[in-house]
Amino acid sequence: MYTPLDIENKKFAKQMMNGYSVEEVDNFLDELTLDYEKLYKQSNESENKISELEASIAKYRSLESTLQNTLVMAQSTADEVKKTAQQQADQIIRDAQSAARAQLMELEQQITIKTKELEEMKKQFDVYKAKMESLLISQLELLKEVNKD
Repeated sequence: MYTPLDIENKKFAKQMMNGYSVEEVDNFLDELTLDYEKLYKQSNESENKISELEASIAKYRSLESTLQNTLVMAQSTADEVKKTAQQQADQIIRDAQSAARAQLMELEQQITIKTKELEEMKKQFDVYKAKMESLLISQLELLKEVNKD
């Protein structure tokens, strides 16, 4: 590919007859050189820009891959945390149910003991009542005897 400098430095052999006007050829080459120089710079800038964009794309693809891996790891971690939390919740429920059953059994035993104590107290009360009744009857009889005398 020609560079703008190659075009600018290009020399043609001069002919005496039926040749082109040297001035017109030089003017045309000057204009061509300017246009070609602009296009050549634009081409280089475009190539540089393409290289930069390709580097950016590679960077963003790498970032995307990293983000995808991070999301997969985060999802995996979230699933694991959720599973662990569910297991802990299940264990707490089992422990609470076990504790409730133990307390229920203890309360039933206490109720049984208190029921027996109540029945024993009723028996003692009946015995006490019978003794008091007997004492009152004997006291009444004593009073009747004292009144007869």
